[in-house]
Amino acid sequence: MEVSQQGALTSLNGNAERENKESKSSLVVCFGEMLIDFVPTVGGVSLAEAPAFKKAPGGAPANVAVGISRLGGSSAFIGKVGKDEFGYMLADILKENNVDNSGVRFDPGARTALAFVTLRADGEREFMFFRNPSADMLLKETELDANLIQKACIFHYGSISLIEEPCRSTHLAAMKIAKASGSILSYDPNLRLPLWPSAEAARQGIMSIWNEADIIKISEEEITFLTGGDDPYNDKVVLDKLFHPNLKLLLVTEGQDGCRYYTKKFNGKVSGVRVEAVDTTGAGDAFVSGILTSLSSDLNLYQDEKKLRDALMFANTCGAITVTERGAIPALPTRDAVLQLLPA
Repeated sequence: MEVSQQGALTSLNGNAERENKESKSSLVVCFGEMLIDFVPTVGGVSLAEAPAFKKAPGGAPANVAVGISRLGGSSAFIGKVGKDEFGYMLADILKENNVDNSGVRFDPGARTALAFVTLRADGEREFMFFRNPSADMLLKETELDANLIQKACIFHYGSISLIEEPCRSTHLAAMKIAKASGSILSYDPNLRLPLWPSAEAARQGIMSIWNEADIIKISEEEITFLTGGDDPYNDKVVLDKLFHPNLKLLLVTEGQDGCRYYTKKFNGKVSGVRVEAVDTTGAGDAFVSGILTSLSSDLNLYQDEKKLRDALMFANTCGAITVTERGAIPALPTRDAVLQLLPA
């Protein structure tokens, strides 16, 4: 009887290990903020001139989690919202989009963050945030779901969670757990200057975890900001100042012009997909969703230039589709929609 029980226990442990490996083989865990974006119903106006606003769920890491799920990948989100109507709504939206929301925490003493986003005539954005403090800033290390982080093949995050304590320390602890469990660390700085005490604080905060990341996605504007005004199109600037020794893949997005990629062995550019932009909110997050979905099914993707270029064209198409609608999460595409628009 004892032998039989021991055998059953061994079998159960073996099954659990296999299940963990299987879930780790494709799960992308996104960490950070989730909030409500209020987007004007018409473009090219200031906040004061806007006749009405459309409520849209947002927050870059949450957008990426939903984007991955929409594309057929496996994702989870870790963060904190208010114990309020907006917080419950956001947690439900994650669930409705097949994102694991077991890592979401609710704060009874702080509100869910809000952002009013103005759309200029060219579809670019300006932000006004309401965080005094908001719940996402108050996530504590003791509230982290370490088991969920350990299952991730990719752990993705931004820089907004580095601005204030206790979230900053929680962010660093989560990265440490992910790194120790063998996850690929994916970083999109997602610069939002109005949220930082100063430009220098933003630069230092963003760069404080730069050398930890395996994959980094940045924009042209972020290159200029982080290098103190250098030419964002100069490959030497990018490689000398931003490509650290442990980095596997550095991606530079250029909006409708596509993206550039840099690895230890090669670098190049993939063209964009031209569409009529209505709202660029979430375009970068859709791009990240696209490349991380591809990477989660082939963790060595960055070593094969042809595979990487194909994956980046897929990611560029994800971004293009997203700018044709208002809001971030509502505009994120399905895999079928991307394949239909994907250039031959």
